[in-house]
Amino acid sequence: TGGLLGRHIVLPAAPSATALVAGTAAAAAAFALAGTVLTPRAAMRAAVTSVVCDEEATDPSLFVQTNVEMGEGKKAFMLAASKAVAQCLGKPESYVAVCVQDKQDIIWGGSDDPCALCKVISLGSINLENNKALTIEVSKLLAEFQVPQNRIYVNFFDLERQNVGYNGATFAG
Repeated sequence: TGGLLGRHIVLPAAPSATALVAGTAAAAAAFALAGTVLTPRAAMRAAVTSVVCDEEATDPSLFVQTNVEMGEGKKAFMLAASKAVAQCLGKPESYVAVCVQDKQDIIWGGSDDPCALCKVISLGSINLENNKALTIEVSKLLAEFQVPQNRIYVNFFDLERQNVGYNGATFAG
């Protein structure tokens, strides 16, 4: 269930187009109530952040949604992806979380050919060099499932310490 909680936007956990549209409107409304007018781009950014950065996010996390069936290779993909995230972002693998949803209904450019939508959430370590390196590694791993590089998006989100909770507190204290 979505809604407003003080100045924070609470949206459904599943990132969907409906949630993003609703979230964009909710973000604009929430900031308007606080006396701040958001541009459409800022409202969308707020909505995307609220949808993709839920309370279970860890540091760092890789989320992959794909329309291919990964079958027996899914666990090996997840293990290799965990190592790639740790190596590319310079974080201990013990901190890395990987979530893969295969067999999803995804249309890209009007086609249901193999594709993948990925997001990386981290406290720091999000920069051009690391993002390029991880995009290359994720693309190589997905190629094993016949997902071409030109049908993979990898979005990166750099979170502030106060916006990530873990073990009963936030990383800011």
